[in-house]
Amino acid sequence: MEHIVASRLQLALGGIMPSLKSHLFAFVLKRTRKKSFASVDGLHARLKASRETEDHRPPEEVRKRLDITEREVGGALVYEVEPKGGAGDHRIVYLHGGAYLFELTAHHWKLIAELAERLRAHISVSVYPLAPEHKAPEIIGTGMALYRDLLQETPAENIAFMGDSAGGNMALVMSLTAAAEGLPQPGALVAISPSVDTGFDNPDIAAVEKKDPWLGVPGALEAAKLYADGIDLADWRVSPLQGDLSALPPSLVLTGTRDILNPDTHLFVEKARNSGVDIELFEKKGMFHVWPLLDMPEAREARDHIVTWLGNRFPAMQPGDAAD
Repeated sequence: MEHIVASRLQLALGGIMPSLKSHLFAFVLKRTRKKSFASVDGLHARLKASRETEDHRPPEEVRKRLDITEREVGGALVYEVEPKGGAGDHRIVYLHGGAYLFELTAHHWKLIAELAERLRAHISVSVYPLAPEHKAPEIIGTGMALYRDLLQETPAENIAFMGDSAGGNMALVMSLTAAAEGLPQPGALVAISPSVDTGFDNPDIAAVEKKDPWLGVPGALEAAKLYADGIDLADWRVSPLQGDLSALPPSLVLTGTRDILNPDTHLFVEKARNSGVDIELFEKKGMFHVWPLLDMPEAREARDHIVTWLGNRFPAMQPGDAAD
């Protein structure tokens, strides 16, 4: 009982001010990941190292919790994930972040596992090809191939797109691409700290960059250029803020105020809302990039909100409590 009371107290305090654990994460990120995005050289150094160490496979603890199978769609590996005991008819397509350069991580897998279990959801996890070896059209093409494949057996209104960071960008671009191709829109979309304008020319970004413990414009812009490979960064195919947002499905967008993507996220949500989109902004003061993936009170609050929001959109899903 004491640990439950302490946990609830910590969550309550987290709603007032950033938790001690979030400060610790920010401290570590500023001394590790920030170097990767503070300069072009820093990004390339991390990219080179990542190719020798990263592994997209689910951790053993996640494999034990879930039923996971593998298949190939459109030339890309897809993990099909279900909770033990099976899932309902609704499906989530999860698109991971990593600036389109880096693989799925254990943090992604823990979020995927929690969503699968709490929503009793079937989740298709796309291991899309990475830049710079592969480029935007091919990467988005694999996602669209997966969506077309799912539409053969699942109604569009029973599918949700979900992604973090670059994966959030991909989810948005896929929705706009579906509209351009005359395909039905998914029933819902969740974007965690999405990149919505890869040009990073919003003057409000400079002030946020000073307090962002993770991202920096030089590295983020270089990543965008490696991914776009000649596509104008003002093109909606890499910067969905520049597209016709009226076609988007009901959407939930999560952002933190210490994320350089935050200013453009506000512009995106405002434009989508003015275009008639049913869109909700979940903003957390003092939080940084993709904080809902981390193990801290603010992340648990965000994940609870995602589960509730998806449960309301898909009544067949039965939101449950967070796993211990």
